[in-house]
Amino acid sequence: MIFGQLTNRESLRDLIVSLDAHSPKNYHLGFGKSVTRSNLAKANESRDYHIFEELAYYLIDIARKKLSNKDFEVKGKVYAFDSTTIDLCLSVFWWAKFRKAKGGIKVHTLYDITTQIPAFVHITEATVHDVKAMDLIPYESGAYYIFDRGYVDYERLYRITQIKSYFVIRAKKNMKFKCSEYKTVDARTGVMSDQEGVIVGFYNSKKYPEKMRRVVYYDEEKDRTFIYLSNNFELPPEQIALLYKNRWQIELFFKWIKQHLKIKSFWGTSENAVRIQIYTAIITYCLVAIVGHELKLGRSTYEILTVLGISLLDKTPVKELFSKTDNNNVKEPIYKQLSLSLF
Repeated sequence: MIFGQLTNRESLRDLIVSLDAHSPKNYHLGFGKSVTRSNLAKANESRDYHIFEELAYYLIDIARKKLSNKDFEVKGKVYAFDSTTIDLCLSVFWWAKFRKAKGGIKVHTLYDITTQIPAFVHITEATVHDVKAMDLIPYESGAYYIFDRGYVDYERLYRITQIKSYFVIRAKKNMKFKCSEYKTVDARTGVMSDQEGVIVGFYNSKKYPEKMRRVVYYDEEKDRTFIYLSNNFELPPEQIALLYKNRWQIELFFKWIKQHLKIKSFWGTSENAVRIQIYTAIITYCLVAIVGHELKLGRSTYEILTVLGISLLDKTPVKELFSKTDNNNVKEPIYKQLSLSLF
């Protein structure tokens, strides 16, 4: 399955054709004497996806430890939480009901901003509301969690406050806020106001009874004004805005993994097969990140993935695949020099 992800195979048939072309190497690759499409299809149907899920989390743990970044401007662990929807054909993926004539699944992801590695992945039907996935996040005390305004749920946000973690979330337009304290701000940083107060409203005030911070920020590049809510009163307001800006990294991750790994077209139609393929994509992403860090390749994840994808069956050491050749030092072959001298 990882071989198929790295080589960007479109189907199981495509994968088998690629392997058959190099069948003498199957044994050394650990595939056994032969690999057939029916065997792979049966494995995707019956093999428990939890095996792949546990391996994914094992590699996530390794990758996050290796790629830990202490140079991030905000000290501590910073996570962004969001989901991406993968459209499916309802007549084929009958179990993934979304709309009347359309199927789909959601991949809810907690993305570690400092390491660029997904820390938590939860797969549901596309009909599941995003805020419900907040209940499954493995929160850590003292960490920062960044949400878009679709996750505004004051009861769930208050749980984050109770476990002494921090959140930064974009406020909804209809939010009612009663200010009790104004702080001095520097307009040159883009911060228009920094306030402390409480949420107004009978139900909302009961769901979040404590004080909250409201930061209004003007983004000059986008020519837009954003309102952020947070339960952290210590960070400068410009760092609150910076934290939310970094939420965009999870969108880039979703875009990257959809473009360069196989999670949009699936090699099986059952729910088990789809989950296996998504977790295999996460496994592949982590392996590529670990290889890039361990060998100090200094290349982007896309470059590493591309080079590995076309070199999987070569016996060349991985580091040599990425070593740049100085063309100025390459000597012209003697036979070519001789042929030129004849003219």
